[in-house]
Amino acid sequence: MLSYSLYENPETTKWVTFIHGAGGSSSIWFRQIRSFKKEFNVLLIDLRGHGNSKPKIKESFNPEYTFEFITDDIIEVLDHLKIKRSHFIGISLGTILIRSLAERNPELVESMVMGGAILKLNIRSKVLMGFGNAFKSVVPYMFLYKLFAFIIMPKKNHKESRILFVGEAKKLYQKEFLRWYKLTAEVNPLLRFFRMNDIQIPTLYIMGEQDHLFLPSIKKIVSSHVSATLHVIKDCGHVVNVEQPNEFNKEVIAFLKLQ
Repeated sequence: MLSYSLYENPETTKWVTFIHGAGGSSSIWFRQIRSFKKEFNVLLIDLRGHGNSKPKIKESFNPEYTFEFITDDIIEVLDHLKIKRSHFIGISLGTILIRSLAERNPELVESMVMGGAILKLNIRSKVLMGFGNAFKSVVPYMFLYKLFAFIIMPKKNHKESRILFVGEAKKLYQKEFLRWYKLTAEVNPLLRFFRMNDIQIPTLYIMGEQDHLFLPSIKKIVSSHVSATLHVIKDCGHVVNVEQPNEFNKEVIAFLKLQ
């Protein structure tokens, strides 16, 4: 089972589950815990191979991951803790996992908060993925990860987010990185399905004004999905919960309280 952390609040039955992105860990939510545990029961999950969720020996023989495979991990934790329904908050690739879980098990999802959401790869991000795919077997994975982090978060005010994610990515094994990379490289059909289908679950997209790779597509989606709203944080990049935690916490908690 995945590693997880709990912050229980005896004054409420509401749950919030945080899902980090590829290469990160539940530690990226350190600026959310204090605010959210005052209002909700909080569950932080380390995805497979990340943080304290170290891969088991038998998993080393599994050549690849799928989104269904990864969301099953999350559902296993919810079942173990007897959590019947939760709000879900994700960042970056974590938003894709939340949407995948919601498609398969909508009864578990009270609402979705998608920070630095990914719903479409533009030309630049497709070129980046293609470059990584061509060289992933011959170039050290940390070089690729640092390159990706810089292209996604290039500005001076994004530096803390870059350092945080690169630091967490160093804890991954090379094989683990390659499994996750293959997962993200094959994401286009899934994202196309998500764009075409309004899932009818209350959704808040919270994006940085400087998230140049992903914000334009989110604006288009929100205009056509009646269940979705968008909040854009000024002077902020991809990892909104780290760069602008006060505004992130305020907007997200206000949204969750309305659900």
